Amino acid sequence: MAGRWMDLGHYGAEGIPGRLALAHGIDRMVTGIESPVTTERGLAARLRYLTASGTGYEAMDRAGIRITPRTLIAWLAEERTPNPANLARLDTAYWDLRRHNVATDLKRRLNNHSRGTRIEIDPVDQSHVEGRHQRALETRTLNVRGVWDTAIDAWLTGDEQTLDATWDEIITGLGSDYDAYTNVASVGWAA
Repeated sequence: MAGRWMDLGHYGAEGIPGRLALAHGIDRMVTGIESPVTTERGLAARLRYLTASGTGYEAMDRAGIRITPRTLIAWLAEERTPNPANLARLDTAYWDLRRHNVATDLKRRLNNHSRGTRIEIDPVDQSHVEGRHQRALETRTLNVRGVWDTAIDAWLTGDEQTLDATWDEIITGLGSDYDAYTNVASVGWAA
């Protein structure tokens, strides 16, 4: 990890590590059921999605849902409603499965037939930094290629070390000022 911002916030700058901004950007690309799990519609949609394949049952197992087949059938038939803890686990299992199911599509979209994706990097917010301590930073854009498969795999597994290395690889494309973008306000793209 690059490092001039080791003491980010000392003078009032606000931002997050680039690896987290990258992960948040990927998270925003994952869409799914809008209805909350606590509604009849949201619960039914999540149950249908999770029970449509073996990977859905694996996701429920990873989320800690330990129920009998009879209970699951009652949930599906809307005869019984899961308790609040199981509702939260169902929601966790749903989003876990969604993330895994869209990973391949995200790689394809971000790689864009090896052309990469243009990203916009917003620097740390220095609005609360006294003028004499501010750095001259601006929003930067660059086309990123060759890192998306690694970034998506690291995002899926929560591998922050690999995400950090990927972020360092991305910001080296900014030239000599790359270190100023170790921490950022946000990262965005249209893919």
